[in-house]
Amino acid sequence: MRSGPVVVAFDGSPAAEHALREAGELLAGRRALVLVVWKAGLGFELVELPASTIGLPPAAIDIRTALEVDRELSEQAQRLAQKGAGLARDAGFEAEGLAIAEDVHVAVHETIVQQAEELDAQAIVVGAHGHGKLGEVILGSTSREVIRHALCPVLVARRPDD
Repeated sequence: MRSGPVVVAFDGSPAAEHALREAGELLAGRRALVLVVWKAGLGFELVELPASTIGLPPAAIDIRTALEVDRELSEQAQRLAQKGAGLARDAGFEAEGLAIAEDVHVAVHETIVQQAEELDAQAIVVGAHGHGKLGEVILGSTSREVIRHALCPVLVARRPDD
């Protein structure tokens, strides 16, 4: 029997909020970790982007701007993790939020699955974003890859109107 929390992958989207509420219906009373993954170093990637997209060599990096972008992303992720933890408590979990900085070249699903493994998670909760008519057949890439790689059960919830 797994002893860790339920790991809720949370990006603040309506799909993620719906998944969290649905998980509460099934798993209320358990510990939950609401996980927000943000991309550290994205500020440096964005500063280089304009020149590289038009075939010119990368512009000189304004380190202050890049650091400010990363600082803002970190703060937003922290706020989002706390918002998600509050929603999880409202759904019946004993919840805490955690924002994790990940390298821009590492896929979000890898971080989610790694955290779940390290914590001996009971389950992972993810929301499935709508894809119109294809939504019934195709999951989003993060949801799909979490299902493929997770060693614990995965609860995927799709909003009825997606």
